[in-house]
Amino acid sequence: MADPSSYRPKPGQIPDSPGVYKFRDEHRRVIYVGKAKSLRQRLASYFQDLAGLHPRTRTMVTTAASVEWTVVSTEVEALQLEYSWIKEFDPRFNVKYRDDKSYPYLAVTLNEDFPRVQVMRGQKKKGVRYFGPYSHAWAIRDTVDLLLRVFPVRTCSAGVFKNAERTGRPCLLGYIGKCSAPCVGRVDPEEHRELAEEFCDFMAGRTGTYIRRLEKDMVLAAEDMEYEKAARLRDDIEALRRAMEKSAVVLADATDADLIAVAEDELEAAVQIFHVRGGRVRGQRGWVTDKVEAVDTAGLVEHALQQLYGEESGDAVPKEVLVPALPEDLDAVTQWLGARRGSQVSLRIPQRGDKKALMETVGRNAQQALVLHKTKRASDLTTRSRALEEIAEALDLETAPLRIECFDISHLQGEDVVASMVVFEDGLPRKSEYRRFQIKSFAGQDDVRSMHEVISRRFRRYLIEKERTGEWVAEDGEVPAELSEDDGRPKKFAYPPQLVVVDGGKPQVAAARRALDELGIDDVAVCGLAKRLEEVWLPDDDDPVVLPRSSEGLYLLQRVRDTAHDFAIRYQRTKRHKRIRTGPLDAVPGLGDARKQALIKHFGSVKRLRQATIEQICEVPGFGRKTAEAVAVALAQAAPAAPAVNTATGEIMEEDDGGTGHV
Repeated sequence: MADPSSYRPKPGQIPDSPGVYKFRDEHRRVIYVGKAKSLRQRLASYFQDLAGLHPRTRTMVTTAASVEWTVVSTEVEALQLEYSWIKEFDPRFNVKYRDDKSYPYLAVTLNEDFPRVQVMRGQKKKGVRYFGPYSHAWAIRDTVDLLLRVFPVRTCSAGVFKNAERTGRPCLLGYIGKCSAPCVGRVDPEEHRELAEEFCDFMAGRTGTYIRRLEKDMVLAAEDMEYEKAARLRDDIEALRRAMEKSAVVLADATDADLIAVAEDELEAAVQIFHVRGGRVRGQRGWVTDKVEAVDTAGLVEHALQQLYGEESGDAVPKEVLVPALPEDLDAVTQWLGARRGSQVSLRIPQRGDKKALMETVGRNAQQALVLHKTKRASDLTTRSRALEEIAEALDLETAPLRIECFDISHLQGEDVVASMVVFEDGLPRKSEYRRFQIKSFAGQDDVRSMHEVISRRFRRYLIEKERTGEWVAEDGEVPAELSEDDGRPKKFAYPPQLVVVDGGKPQVAAARRALDELGIDDVAVCGLAKRLEEVWLPDDDDPVVLPRSSEGLYLLQRVRDTAHDFAIRYQRTKRHKRIRTGPLDAVPGLGDARKQALIKHFGSVKRLRQATIEQICEVPGFGRKTAEAVAVALAQAAPAAPAVNTATGEIMEEDDGGTGHV
């Protein structure tokens, strides 16, 4: 525990201006990031009598070993820099909201020639219009199924689309009228894009226009005695109204707003967000966080705004954001939101009417989310604690293994040998710490030797990191130059586990233990889990440890082992796929995938490309004579010595002109 007075800046050193500050621990890791209108006043508040500090603040300043700051021109710049640093350094004492699920969005890919409607999760892509998020994917599909009757936009994947284009036959949706079938030319690209834009307008809340237009067309069709057309339009209107009923009107003035509510206790906080567009709730999402810093409701709201809009721009930031408490730096936050949107954004607390009533509903959702989270966490925490205690007892460990690392080797008959490392902390997977290895020291199949290499490499990096931070000093006192940076970011192998689990039996366990002994590491336990009988092997025991089949400890070890196995197999398959897909064009320097595909698209197949002259290759956009000559040489060197022959018929097997070949 550090004494804050040991690193307190001298009087007059801290500027009286806006800025962002970082606290670092003794190993130079950034543990807290904050911003202030006046750096001098804010930082002085951390160096008062410890008894007067909030317990969480006291823990932070006694963990820290230094403080540094960056001066900025305005409070808006401070807000932006604080968000960037929190995202970059992931400080342990900053509030970080974690999504309780990956929310699905309804997406329209307007960046494609034929826009597609689909369900998307994860990072948003440029040129794609998003609606949501929704709580369940099935809710999106139900809505889309209703709307496709009126707006028959493409929903198929690229593979299905190309296959229909090649065969001249649309998919089932094209036959039943829920797709305009642009794949077979029933509509041209402009007509299909217009349909997609009308779909987006309807989803954005501009619904009245389309219903009134359809009603007028229905009346005209009935007057002209086109009763089948009138009936079809009647059904279309009903489908649109059913889709609208799925999101009832909550604000009568067709408001575009986001409502943010917070429920909190001393330890945790839950945030709920309702996305209202055109007066209707178009999406909902929620977060839960541990209150690792001394923060009030206004601070939680500010963190939520950063999380929500830090990567957004344009219409994704609404005109109005309703919150339960206003951030301390209201003007700076409002200016920042306005810059993200490109126009003014109103940030306020609703006082009366429908907006206040809806905010109360959002608040109840936040309270229920917090209660549910605590109930689930209490149950899960009890189970995980029991599992870790059972493992510690079975393996005769002094304490429960709070960090477990598991290693697995994967290959296909000795080819593409790789290894995986997965990490579980407090019984939960920590995916950001997962690592992959290629076996480098030898070729062929030898799981024991591979395990020794991987364990050695992982813990050698750990020792180098300890040396870099000053926790451990090598005999020669040298630190490798590539690892001597002090940027505050968490390092890949900075933290040691309490337990190493290897996928295998006694030979693999012995190899892992030998690797640790060679590096002088004696405070990390090792065990192996053999698949056949699920036996736990220890380095110095001739007989395995057999845990009961109903044991939570065995279940956790199995889950760790299976996760490592799956992670290794995915990596091994990726490498094998890349190796199999290599072709003669890979030998051409500077020729990327885009230009390879351009060549094949231009000539139709590798065979035709091989027959092309250098002048013909130069006709492909992006290819000069030098590159064309390199392509011709690579194809000539890779040309088959003789044609393949079907031994059953004697027929010469020529390359299919229509195929793409390996490029």
